[in-house]
Amino acid sequence: MITAAALEDQGRFSRFELISWWDQERMRQAKILVIGAGALGNEILKNCALLGIGNVLVADMDDIEISNLTRSVLFRATDSGASKAETACRGAKDIYPDMNLHPFTGNIVHDLGLGVYLWADVIIGGLDNREARVAMNSGAFFARKPWIDGAIEVLDGVARVFSPANDGPCYECTMSETDWKLLESRRSCALLTREQMLAGKVPTTPTTASIVAGIEMQEAIKIIHGLEPMAGRALVYSGLSSDSYPVVYQRKEDCYGHETYQRLVLLGCGVADITAGELLARARADLRSEAAVIGLSRDVISSLSCPVCFSEEKVFRSLGKVTEADAVCPGCGKTRVPVTLSTLGYDDSLDALSFAELGVPPFDIVTARSGEQTVSYVFDGDAPAVLGSLPATLSLSDSPLDGEE
Repeated sequence: MITAAALEDQGRFSRFELISWWDQERMRQAKILVIGAGALGNEILKNCALLGIGNVLVADMDDIEISNLTRSVLFRATDSGASKAETACRGAKDIYPDMNLHPFTGNIVHDLGLGVYLWADVIIGGLDNREARVAMNSGAFFARKPWIDGAIEVLDGVARVFSPANDGPCYECTMSETDWKLLESRRSCALLTREQMLAGKVPTTPTTASIVAGIEMQEAIKIIHGLEPMAGRALVYSGLSSDSYPVVYQRKEDCYGHETYQRLVLLGCGVADITAGELLARARADLRSEAAVIGLSRDVISSLSCPVCFSEEKVFRSLGKVTEADAVCPGCGKTRVPVTLSTLGYDDSLDALSFAELGVPPFDIVTARSGEQTVSYVFDGDAPAVLGSLPATLSLSDSPLDGEE
């Protein structure tokens, strides 16, 4: 029996279904990760709602400022000070009530677990800095998922698609020496909310955001329907001249951005449910090597060390959750130096700590290594908490996969 809601949806999307290859059910089942809920993110989410996209995870760390109102269709003056991700989700759901959305408010570089990239069918970026793009590129290529990038400034913009399929180029392949120098400058302060290092605001307009986000969503539609996107290419738009032109990127074979998994294991538990020692034992059994170590997907700060009074404080927090204020030594007032942790297996004093206690974010992935052999472990037990009402099933490739028996 066809329900009233189904009949309403049939009418709602009937103009789309006049397109010969259009499949509204694919759109309804699609799982999209949108990173960035500012000017571009608002337009992306507006289009997701209008198109009937079924499931969207929205990630952003910022709160709404009054200046956002001129470029963000989903925000209102009364939203000032509220979470961008949460407010954008509400606004998109107002457009399409049957849309399933969930917000993630946090640092996407340091606190968004890699499992969300395995979950998504398509990843779409509305970002404004290189560091976040590098993190997004790394997560998407690790999960073997296509991702779509957009950037705007004044009346200019660019949309581009990166896909691991067919050994295509990634975002890092496009970065110049100058790009890397600017990125390293941003990273140079290891205490890492870097409040004092934020660059000036980028001038943008809502018209350019609409154009670039529209191109991004057009590419997402093609990916969802199995059509060929402009993978490894970009469309550059110049608003002053009303010109646009394509750019083709070349893959760099020695680029570190192409790292992916050999084998995935779904642990069936979260980061708080297993200790470093327990997973090390499993990894050494899985890889048949007592020398196997576990690499974290991102560095965490294990301690803060004062070079003046030689005091040391154990921290075990993500880089995104340690501020410059935390760096001040409570004993002598000098700036402490962060000590980072990226690999487990060399210090057995950490074996009794859970991955949550070590500062690993929920729904993350860690990779055990021994020589050329690797196995990656997914803390999929955290998926319901991170994804909320979204379906927690992962969109995996046909690579080897193990689950809990």
